Amino acid sequence: MRVLVVGSGGREHAIAWKLAQSPSLTALHAAPGNPGIAAVAACHPVRADDPESMLGLARSLEVDLVVIGPEVPLVLGLADALRRFGFLVFGPSGAAARIEGSKAFAKDVMDAAGVPCPARLAIARPPCVVKADGLAAGKGVFVCHTQSEVDEALRTLAALGGDVVVEELLEGPEVSLFAVCDGSRAVPLVSAQDFKRAYDGDEGPNTGGMGAYAPVPGVGPRECADLAAAVHEPVLAELARRGSPFVGLLYAGLMLTADGPRVLEFNCRFGDPETQAILPLLDVDLLPLLAAAARGDLGQLEAPSMNASAVTVVLVAERYPADGDRGNVITGVAEAEGLGAIVFHAGTALHGERLVTNGGRVLAVTGTGSSICEARSLAYAAAELIDFPGSRYRTDVAAAPAAGVTFSVGSGG
Repeated sequence: MRVLVVGSGGREHAIAWKLAQSPSLTALHAAPGNPGIAAVAACHPVRADDPESMLGLARSLEVDLVVIGPEVPLVLGLADALRRFGFLVFGPSGAAARIEGSKAFAKDVMDAAGVPCPARLAIARPPCVVKADGLAAGKGVFVCHTQSEVDEALRTLAALGGDVVVEELLEGPEVSLFAVCDGSRAVPLVSAQDFKRAYDGDEGPNTGGMGAYAPVPGVGPRECADLAAAVHEPVLAELARRGSPFVGLLYAGLMLTADGPRVLEFNCRFGDPETQAILPLLDVDLLPLLAAAARGDLGQLEAPSMNASAVTVVLVAERYPADGDRGNVITGVAEAEGLGAIVFHAGTALHGERLVTNGGRVLAVTGTGSSICEARSLAYAAAELIDFPGSRYRTDVAAAPAAGVTFSVGSGG
């Protein structure tokens, strides 16, 4: 198959890296891609949010499958534009992508589907969670324990514009669960946990993600299957009932509370940086799985197995998430890869033959091993070898993974 991956971040590098291993792949393209993706795919300077140019590129390349990585082009309807011209697409329609594009819409869908989620509050009063209703690149959620935190959250979101959603604050470990969906059936992947706060100890502002590990102890294949049946498939049924079947990757951000799992959010695409931890663990050819979902028929395909653990550490610019970094030389990537780690490019560019910074989250370094401890040691040993001016990373990713989460999918409603 000839495949086009849309996007330019660490998530898209991981997807391209995994697809490149498929025996059924005949050509791999990316738009716009990045220097890391260019090592496994032909990159084309077409923006992900330019549907007309993307359609022209897909036609000229005569691709058999388009895999859309970022949420913005999905919400804007890129998948619809491509499907109208006969392309097979892994990624939901604009209508189905509203499950991420609008928090209020997602809560309405979950309520109709009977999927438990935090209660919506009429007034922003601590403790609570204040969220931007629309897309905010992972930075539109504020956990507020005091009135001053509520006030600051409301000021920040007012500056962004758009509606605000206020929810009850829940307690418990968080788990990310991805499921490949064909419109009615969901095939879950490996559980993961990400680290959203900018600094060690879960301090500082929310970010797009500073690291992740997989799998989460106690959330193995059986638990993932139970969660997908209780969370993903009712939402798929409700979206289909509304005339907007979801075809693509449905990502549930869950909190495992004392009263059972609660869905904090849905995303309409692979998560970043969880993807960089999950895909290296999958003992499966990813291309036939994505193609079957895109055709609307996963058939009897089962959840991929896993035989290891992975830890991903994200290297970011000094002032991230307030600002990024551009044009500074990056060193040590080859040395990190020489240790056996996988280095996924997120915010990088080439200046001549030199690799330079080009964003807030610059690189994601993934270590794998027989245990989380072994994977973590490799990830951090490799991260220490990479440098650019002002580079930093959290030092506590997967430092204390859950000793073994226990929960009941059926409890609490």
